[in-house]
Amino acid sequence: MPNGRLCIEYFGIEEEKLKKNDILKKNHIPWKKLLAASLIGTGLLTLTGCHGSKALPTFTVPAEFDTSKNYEITFWAKNDTNKNQTDVYKKAIADFESLYPNIKVNMKLYTDYGRIFNDVITNIATGTTPNVCITYPDHIATYMTGKNTVVPLDALFADEKYGLGGSALLYDGPTQKEIVPQFLSECVLEDQHYAVPYMRSTECCYINKDFVEKLGYTLPDVLTWDFIWEVSEAATAKNPDGTFALNGQNVMIPFIYKSTDNMMIQFLKQQGADYSTPEGDIGLFNDTTEAFLYEIADHVESGAFSTFKISSYPANFLNAGQCVFAIDSTAGATWMGADAPLSDISEDAFVDFETAVRMVPQYDPEHPQMISQGPSICVFNKADPQEVLASWLFAQYLLTDEVQIGYAQTEGYLPVTTKAQESPSYQDYLARSGEDNNIHYSIKLDAAELLLSHTEDTFVTPVFNGSASLRNAAGQLIENVANSVRRGQTVDAAYMKQLTADVTTLYRLDQKDIATGSRQELGPLPQTAVLLLAALALSWCLILLYVLSDFVKKRKKH
Repeated sequence: MPNGRLCIEYFGIEEEKLKKNDILKKNHIPWKKLLAASLIGTGLLTLTGCHGSKALPTFTVPAEFDTSKNYEITFWAKNDTNKNQTDVYKKAIADFESLYPNIKVNMKLYTDYGRIFNDVITNIATGTTPNVCITYPDHIATYMTGKNTVVPLDALFADEKYGLGGSALLYDGPTQKEIVPQFLSECVLEDQHYAVPYMRSTECCYINKDFVEKLGYTLPDVLTWDFIWEVSEAATAKNPDGTFALNGQNVMIPFIYKSTDNMMIQFLKQQGADYSTPEGDIGLFNDTTEAFLYEIADHVESGAFSTFKISSYPANFLNAGQCVFAIDSTAGATWMGADAPLSDISEDAFVDFETAVRMVPQYDPEHPQMISQGPSICVFNKADPQEVLASWLFAQYLLTDEVQIGYAQTEGYLPVTTKAQESPSYQDYLARSGEDNNIHYSIKLDAAELLLSHTEDTFVTPVFNGSASLRNAAGQLIENVANSVRRGQTVDAAYMKQLTADVTTLYRLDQKDIATGSRQELGPLPQTAVLLLAALALSWCLILLYVLSDFVKKRKKH
């Protein structure tokens, strides 16, 4: 039994079997009674081995990859409805398998990183994690609460044969120096690399430039919070008939933010306010946060601001001429603009306008700060180190130029290696911006260029067990305030106090092991628990003896 939860499931299964088979009914033959009693007794005796999970051995890099054996590895990845991303994965797998015919890669696709996270957590308990997984460092920190669950990669990085740029690789992979340092540093947890970056993106603001100018403003090169709020308020003006003056429609949400957790995190970073420390100390609930929430409440009340969770995708409103500022990931650029190749709205709902791409609004335009985000790749530990090495060979293959450039071209992603970024193929791709509204869609390439130009201005938040919950809490503060204003609730000091308490409880931020990221080893069962279980086991043994004795007596009578 790997852990206590599975022990409970074990007993649940056996109990259900007893019920289905009516083992305890009077007329059933006695051997079933014996079976039922023995199953329960055995289960209780094995419970003492279920306290905490059995750890896998620490991974050691094999001296040679054994090509005489076949390996089947699982790869969990995420893509939206972008078929091109799936095609890149499929081609990468086919090309890799042709190089390593003894390795078969089975891919499982998800549409949401949260679902990957939940499934990995479930499978850690059952010892059935994937071999390679596209995920986020925040999630990896939680995976690591299981001992030796995720493979630390530093020894693999440095291995002469199979490491980054290793001599025995059957493909041209990047060296460690050729991975963008800022992106690689994001994969460090507990002073070791537990992942490699796969793609990187940031957030940007997609703007209906025509609307900004119609309102009498000139669009600056760098947006500020003051500018975006002022223009958004101006865009709420209505005609006498109730339609909006700016677009003549019944709908106008001037400013929509997709990811409110990033909204809060970036604002706090720009202000130099607390969020969290690398040790997991939480600083989210501070005066700067509260002042920002009051400001957001005012703009929600006026109709100038909304969120994705409340209104839907920013792109849908931007493309229909119902939004001025739409903030979303650079990895969502193919959905943005009048000529967007991907869309959730009908063609007749589109309006024609000039789309501009800018950094997210800044507090200090001279020192811009924006979040670095995007998926990374981790490798899960297995009992067979050769299987882990096979997994690493595939994970590393995803960093080759063809895969990096191919996937980056599907959205406004940036390849994570300088090797790919500086390649003639990628430079040619950037130079052909606007040639078509598909692979060379100008808004997508503008978004990629923005991150390429401002990589030095990006930051990441500290990663620890519980950092994913803290991130969710940051966005929840904004979502709760926005929803409360829409319901007509008063947002005041008492409200803020209760909001802090509610969000703290919801995400368990007051629990030390969650808040600090500390691991908790359960260790052996306490002596009292062992004695109790022993007593229960003895009781069932006595019951078993009674049933056996009763059976023998009845046989003698007959």
